[in-house]
Amino acid sequence: MENRLFIGGTWTAAETSFDVTDPSTGEVFASVADAGADAAVRALDAAAAAQASWAATAPRERSEILRRAYELMHERAEELARLTTREMGRPLAESLGEVAYAAEFLRWYAEEAVRVGGEYRVAPGGDYRILTTRQPTGPAYLVTPWNFPLSMVTRKVGPAIAAGCTMIIKPAEATPLSALALGGLLADAGVPEGVLSVLPTNRAPEVTDALVADGRLRLLSFTGSTPVGRKLMEQAAGKVLRTTMELGGNAPFLVFDDADLDAALNGAVLAKMRNTGESCVAANRFIVHEAVAEDFAAGLAERLGALRLGPGLDPETEVGPLIDQRARDRVAGLVTDALERGATLRTGGKPDDGPGWFYPPTVLSGVPVDARVMREEIFAPVAPIAAFPDEASMIAAANDTEAGLVAYAYTRDLSRALRVGEVLETGMVGINRGLVSNPAAPFGGVKESGIGREGGFEGIDDYVELKYLAVGL
Repeated sequence: MENRLFIGGTWTAAETSFDVTDPSTGEVFASVADAGADAAVRALDAAAAAQASWAATAPRERSEILRRAYELMHERAEELARLTTREMGRPLAESLGEVAYAAEFLRWYAEEAVRVGGEYRVAPGGDYRILTTRQPTGPAYLVTPWNFPLSMVTRKVGPAIAAGCTMIIKPAEATPLSALALGGLLADAGVPEGVLSVLPTNRAPEVTDALVADGRLRLLSFTGSTPVGRKLMEQAAGKVLRTTMELGGNAPFLVFDDADLDAALNGAVLAKMRNTGESCVAANRFIVHEAVAEDFAAGLAERLGALRLGPGLDPETEVGPLIDQRARDRVAGLVTDALERGATLRTGGKPDDGPGWFYPPTVLSGVPVDARVMREEIFAPVAPIAAFPDEASMIAAANDTEAGLVAYAYTRDLSRALRVGEVLETGMVGINRGLVSNPAAPFGGVKESGIGREGGFEGIDDYVELKYLAVGL
């Protein structure tokens, strides 16, 4: 796949390439084709030409393609997991977990492909009939991030195939190999020519500008940072493109005084350390009742401090490197800022001096609410803890952010759980649970964390247009 683009189901040579780096060593390990505006237009040519026939394909046929792709992902799990670990660094065991998670989106939408229906009802006046049907939105531009380079592709590709949309995938510059491998896998599963293209690029604005300016594109689906999402929405407005945006988070993790502390600590480790903390749904701020704050901080420091840092392909590694030097330098700055403002370092806090972009699991307690680490998305294995006197102050602190993707809350009181779940300003809430992501559930946020939902029954909605037929009798 090196130095080749995947356009409309065909591997095509490219004139230029860019390097892919292993975060565990900081060294280049692959060279990948670099798509530009010309390649983007060729991909859209293929998508537009294939759209009508693909939309007319029987739902069962599209369902079977997704089912075969699901099976192929499991057959190639080891290969895909190793590729992902080389690209973004996380432990191999977690990469194997992502392969399984990514494949589940294909299985879920294989089941949904045959359920894209409509309605028939009598108009209120009784003089005609109202028919609604759902048709494919059309060619879609799918922009995916580096932190989950397999599942963030299948979470978009699954509903696109189920609905009958052609698509162009632009993977993140840091992790293009996983998307290219998925492109080949989907072709092997039976995706027809023209339906799917994968455009790795070191010139993302050039590719995006060419596609968004073309009136044949009908959907832009983006997962990434809020600042980039804002710019894409501005571009999409010029063509009134349908957009779905899964943007940044600043997830609060609330631990009330009546919580099961062991369960809360287990959930905290999962919510914070999954994917080395490089996740939009990672717990970002630990908002803990002052009655249990010290015990929680001590317990979390003990658990995170015991985790083994190392290269992702080492079977003993529990925490891998960050994606690049910029990410490591940024998180070091966040920790330094918190310490200068009076926070206490409980474990970690010192960047590794060896090769690669490692930062140790770090716990800070007594963190002031105005510290940068409490205001910005961390995307690293750093857990800042702040203590609060009561439920009202904890909820106020949790909601004091422009982000609204996910929140977590631990309490044994059912009434409190429901009350808190309703007032937290997020699209998702984990109650006594440190993991909310599931292909069968709608994933998405409120406020500046995005528009639309991915996964679940709702995940196909943006890939279909609702058409109304007024039928006279």
